[in-house]
Amino acid sequence: MAIATFSLTVSESKRLIAKGVTKLPCVQRAMGKGLIAVCKGTTNAYVLEELLGKSVEKTGYVLGATIPVKGAARAQLLPTSIPDVVLRDGQPASDLPTVQDAFKAMGRGDVVIKGANALDYKHKLAGVLIGHPEGGTAGGFVGPMHGRRFGLVIPVGLEKQVVGDLRAAEVDLLSAGPDKYTGPSLWVLHGEIVTEIEALRLLTDAEAVQIGAGGVGGAEGAVWLMVKGTEEAVSRATALVEQVQGEPAFCACVG
Repeated sequence: MAIATFSLTVSESKRLIAKGVTKLPCVQRAMGKGLIAVCKGTTNAYVLEELLGKSVEKTGYVLGATIPVKGAARAQLLPTSIPDVVLRDGQPASDLPTVQDAFKAMGRGDVVIKGANALDYKHKLAGVLIGHPEGGTAGGFVGPMHGRRFGLVIPVGLEKQVVGDLRAAEVDLLSAGPDKYTGPSLWVLHGEIVTEIEALRLLTDAEAVQIGAGGVGGAEGAVWLMVKGTEEAVSRATALVEQVQGEPAFCACVG
């Protein structure tokens, strides 16, 4: 058995995860025949690029980003907004201009791709912060997804692993009255989670384990991974990591 270790910055992880999402059997089937609704989000911006095979204005494909500035400085980091993208048989569906339109048309074999704000990797649960009074993007697809049985893929980096019980936190936030709490609520979702670990398995057949986290100088949120497997699998994993390393930061810092 061969072993290798390496670190990935947040943007490098997003690129790796995006490549992994394109290799999911459910995504490949829907790219051939079906609908794929790519919800807005930072990781999903990379997913969209990989699905389309071309660059997009990633900072415009965002909703509710967590950034350390407000007001005019926030606008400098996220200056534009680009339209939602829904794919039908692998091509943009002009008759479905928003993901909300797509949710109404989706059925078995179709796929929603939605990022997350929190990850409980052990229990394969993801949490999204909800500020919209009707549940935001998740509010548009969770009911139809259960009723019409289409799929949910959740690309999310290991940087978003949280300590504690997401389900318990969800209940606590739901039970807090408006006089006690006015911030976002938490919605815990079930779906096919794709982290760096799943991406490496899908793309190289190597097994990955997280062995470290964090960094400075632009590596804040970085992860250290160990990969193991056959010489061929580890060689493929190493080559893939070298390919994504150097991915630019999602947006420039504002002082």
